[in-house]
Parts: sequence; C-alpha cells; structure tokens
Amino acid sequence: MKFHIETLGCQMNEHDSEKMYHLLRISGFEPADIAADADIVIVNTCSIRKKAEEKFYSLMGRLRWMKEKKGTILGVTGCIAQMEKEAIQKRLPFIDFSLGPSNIHKIGQAIETASRHKRFFDFSENGCTSLSFIKPESAKAEIKAYTTIMKGCNNFCSYCIVPYVRGREASRHSADILDEVRSRASAGVKEVTLLGQNVNSYNKGQNDMTFPELLAAINGIEGIERIRFVTSHPKDLSAELIDCFGKLEKLCEQIHLPFQAGSDRILNLMNRKYTIEEYKEKVGRLRERCADIAITSDCIVGFPGEDDAAFEASMNLVSDIHFDGLFSFIYSPRKHTAASTLPGTVPRGAATERLKRLQEAQKAITLRKHKAMEGRVTEVLVEGPSKNSSEEVMGRTRTNKIVNFVGKQEMVGTLVNVEITRGYANSLKGELRGAEQG
Repeated sequence: MKFHIETLGCQMNEHDSEKMYHLLRISGFEPADIAADADIVIVNTCSIRKKAEEKFYSLMGRLRWMKEKKGTILGVTGCIAQMEKEAIQKRLPFIDFSLGPSNIHKIGQAIETASRHKRFFDFSENGCTSLSFIKPESAKAEIKAYTTIMKGCNNFCSYCIVPYVRGREASRHSADILDEVRSRASAGVKEVTLLGQNVNSYNKGQNDMTFPELLAAINGIEGIERIRFVTSHPKDLSAELIDCFGKLEKLCEQIHLPFQAGSDRILNLMNRKYTIEEYKEKVGRLRERCADIAITSDCIVGFPGEDDAAFEASMNLVSDIHFDGLFSFIYSPRKHTAASTLPGTVPRGAATERLKRLQEAQKAITLRKHKAMEGRVTEVLVEGPSKNSSEEVMGRTRTNKIVNFVGKQEMVGTLVNVEITRGYANSLKGELRGAEQG
C-alpha cells in the first residue's frame, strides 16, 4: 500500500511527519508523491492560527472524494486532532483515524485498524517516554536534520494553543539526543536543528545536562558542521546560553527570538513574563557577544486591547533593533486560550493596515541588511538546485540567509565560500570563491 503525508504548519510538524514517514517505511508501506496516487492519506495539522485551521478543513473537503470514489484511508494527526479530540468525528465523519501529537507512534496500528473498516482515535498523553521521541531515518541522504529535544510548553501565553494540544514540558534525556545526532552525522547530516516549543527551558531542574551543556556536547560530534535551534522564549534566554554564541564554533550566528508585541501593557495581557527593556537588554548582550548574529522574531498585531500607541511601540522596536527577518500575523483567537475572552477587539480593517505597515517596514530593513552584505565572502552550505536557474545551486549562510549562485550539483552537502554580489528582499546572489571555482 502507498501512503502520502500532507504537512501543515511549522518545523515541528515537519519533523513529526518525518517520524511517521520512517515508521510507515519500516512497516512496509511505500510513499506516494501526491495524494491521488496513495491508498492512505495522512494530514498532519497545525492549529496555531485560524487560517491554518481553515486551510485544513478546506483540504479535507477536497480529499473527501478520494474516500468516496476510491476507498482511500484518510487520517488526521497533529494539533487540530488533539484540540478537537472525538468531536472531529462529527465535523469529518468520513475520516478513518485521528491521532494527537503524542500518539503518532501508533500510526501503523491506526492504519491496520482502518483497513479492517474500524475507526481508530487516540489523544492520550504519554509523558516523556521513548515513544514520544521517535528517531526518524530517511531513505535518502540528508544534509540537514531536525532533532526533538523536548516537547510541550509550561508558559501558557494567553493567545497560544500549544500547552493544550502538545501538553506540558517534558525533556528528552541528553544521552538519547546525542546518540541520535551521532547517528545522523554518520549518515552524512551536516546541520542539525534542535526542536522544542521552548528549547531554552530544556531540562530545567532535572538531573541532566543544561541546554548550553547539550549544545557544547553536540559541538564536539564529528561530522556535524552546523547547529541551530528553535524556538527561544526571551524570559528563559540565560547568560550561559548567550555565551555559547561566538564560543561554540559550530553554533550558527542566528537566533529566532519572538517579541510578539512592543508594548509592556500588551505583553502583560499576553502573559509573556518579560518587559521590552528586558528584551532589548538581551538582544544587546547577544550582539555584544556575537556582533554578526542574525536575529529574527515574531510579532502579533491587532491583539485585544492594542491601541495606536501600543502598535507604534511595536513599530519602534522593529526600527530600533533592525531584525534580519520578522514573521508577523494578525491576532487569531483560539478556543481554550485566555485571550479569546479578552475585551478590546481590534477591527479587522485596522489590524490589516497595521500588519501592512509593519511588514513594509521590516521588508525595507531586511533589504538594507542584504545590500550591506554585497562584496562580503561568506560560508555557504550547499543544499540543492536553485529554483532560479538550472545552472545554479542554492545554500544558506551561517546566518540562515538563502544564497543562489552558479555551481555544480556535486557541491550539494559541502561548505563553500561565496562572495555576495547582489542583495534582494528575500535572498542573496553570489559567486564562488576559492578552490571551488575550478
């Protein structure tokens, strides 16, 4: 039987899909490139914003014909599955199974049950067991890989559904993480990204490595050339973690540090547990420790109670800090969250206009930063063919910027020196320098 996985959402969902892919492959199932060619279609969902939820239900409407015409087994996994639980059967009566994020290790059991024309649903929590951290192994050579180091979140930001769908924080033992990274390195992986809802709080209060100690241990693994991590919460960004930048040679000069709002009043409503001054102070320490560090962030506009002054505070923060990139969104109320009951709803039109202003400001900043790189020679990890030209390849700098340049496919997986010749809004253009030119 052939399977196809549609992944909606973030890197953590991508990694969960990777795990299911591995489990199904070793169980004898074959992957299909498109849903229409599959006997089993799994939709791995995200519920972080309303738009993602709407996209999911629209997709399921399109997939329903496969169930009715071909008898395709349809399953739903991920955060929407966990949020809706058994109620999803009423909204989608044609699906065969549904699993929460903590239960994807049961994907084979779910399919086997569905093949007997019985439905399978499981949304139970399994804590921090070995089953929570499946070690995926790809059938093809990989250059980059994700490794989950923890799951869940204890922060309960008032707008966020994560603690309700992924549970409370549970950290994976460092020995297990290091074994997985060594295994991936021996398989040819050059770059590893450590994943967690809040990696900064890894192993808090536990008798195991701290997060900075874990980074140092991975830094010593032969074969790994680059280390990244997401996502960081500003309140848990410790001095020890900041000191890792510039000290650990494999730790890339890049961090994603969401600020979410530039107003302390809005941050308090969001239950973020830091002030803007504290945020700016930590950014200052990062740049003092590592001058070339690239800092990206998240920002929500139109949060309940956000007036013009609060929005201008976010604009001012973006102007002051000069982020390398910014993921910005209009506030999307999520059920179960505290923010969904807050007064002071911002009209959609006003929120849309604010988002446009914010994104235009950040786009200009990013372009200036990219233009400033022109003439610089930087290290690039070649990832694959460029989308721009069959004669070009693409890769990323240590600061996670995309570079397109003329090169050979044999370079994929190698580190090369590239001179940046043009800076664009979303990427860089370059030319090979050094021995690779020949």
